[in-house]
Amino acid sequence: MTHRPRIIHHKNGTRRSIGRQWLRGGSKWHTLGEDGGLPRQRRRTADVVVDCAVYEDGCRVASLPPGEALAAARKRPGGFAWIGLHQPEQEHLAEIAEVFGLHPLAVEDAVQAHQRPKLERYGDTLFLVLKTIVFVEHEKLTATSEVVDTGELMIFLGTDFVVVVRHGSAPGLTRVRRALEQHPEMLGHGPAAVLHAITDQVVDDYLDVADEVELDVEELESDVFSATHGDDAERIYQLKRELIEFKRAVHPMARPLQRLSEESDALINAEMGRYFRDVADHLSQVRERLAGYSELVDGLLAANLSQLAVQQNVDMRRISASAAILAIPTMIAGFYGMNFDHMPELRWTFGYPLMLGVTAALSALCYRAFRRYGWL
Repeated sequence: MTHRPRIIHHKNGTRRSIGRQWLRGGSKWHTLGEDGGLPRQRRRTADVVVDCAVYEDGCRVASLPPGEALAAARKRPGGFAWIGLHQPEQEHLAEIAEVFGLHPLAVEDAVQAHQRPKLERYGDTLFLVLKTIVFVEHEKLTATSEVVDTGELMIFLGTDFVVVVRHGSAPGLTRVRRALEQHPEMLGHGPAAVLHAITDQVVDDYLDVADEVELDVEELESDVFSATHGDDAERIYQLKRELIEFKRAVHPMARPLQRLSEESDALINAEMGRYFRDVADHLSQVRERLAGYSELVDGLLAANLSQLAVQQNVDMRRISASAAILAIPTMIAGFYGMNFDHMPELRWTFGYPLMLGVTAALSALCYRAFRRYGWL
C-alpha cells in the first residue's frame, strides 16, 4: 500500500504536505505536522524531572517518582519531598500540580515563564519567582557583546514539599542540593531551608556577575580616557543596556526577600527569617553596586561625547588655521592674476622673487601665531 502526503495549496502560492511520508534516513513512516516538518517528540514527565527525593531529619532517605514522593514524605515525621524540573510543559506540570495541590494560576506562570521576581501565597503554598543571571564570557566588550543572560526559577513551597521549575539559562541546582545534603542540621529545617539555599545561591551568583561586569566597566573607562581613544559611544550604550537587564532581575527581588524575612508561620519560622535577612543584605550590596555602575557608565557616556565635541573643535581650529595660511598666497596670486597693465612691480626684475618672499613671510607669521595660540 502506497501512502502519499496530502498537498495543501495556500492563497499566497506556497504549498505544504501533511500526512504520512517515507523518509530515507530513518526508513520509517513519519507523520508530518501542519507545518510540513517532522513533529516534535513528546517528552514524558520523567524526562523533565531532574531529581526527586524524600528527606527526613535533614537526610535523604529515598529517590522516588513525583507521584510517590509526596506520599512517602507524609508518612515520615518531619519529612518532605524536593522535586526539580527543567522546562516542563503544561501536561507535565499538570500531573504534579494535581498531586501537590498547586494553584492553577501559579502553574500557568511556571509553564509560560517570563515573569518578574515576585512572591505570592496560595492558601498553604508559597510561590516564588526568581531571575537568575549568568555572565556571558567575551574577550573584549564590543557594540554587540552580550554581557549577561537571564533565566528563571519558579519555586512552590509547602509544609512538606518543594517543587522547583527551571527555565532558560538558569544554572542547575545540583550543587545546591549536594551542599545542603552535606549539612543535615540545616536541611532539618525543612522546605524553608531549601528555599533559603536557592535564594542564597542566586544572590551569590549576582555578586559574581557583578564582579565580572565591574571589569568591563573598568576596561571601558580606561579606553575612554586613553590617549588613543575613539568613539566608544556604541560600546558604552551596549553595556548600559546589559546593566538595565541586570537591574530588572535584581531590583524586584528585594520585596519578596523582605517578606520572607518578616513572615513567621508554618512555612517560614523566625529562625529561617534571620537567614533570609542575610540574603536580603547581600542583595542590597548588589543593588548598590549596580547603581554605582550605572552612574559611572552615564558619566563615561557624557565624557565620551564631551571628548568628541572637544576633538571636533580642535579639528575645526586646525582647518581654520590652515585655510587662513593658504588664503595669503591665494590673495596675492589673485591680485596679480588680474588683467591690468599698470600694477606695481610688473616690470621690475625682482618683482616675482619679492612677491614670493612676502607670501612666505606672511604665511610663516600666521603659522607662528596659530602655533602660539595652540591652533596648530
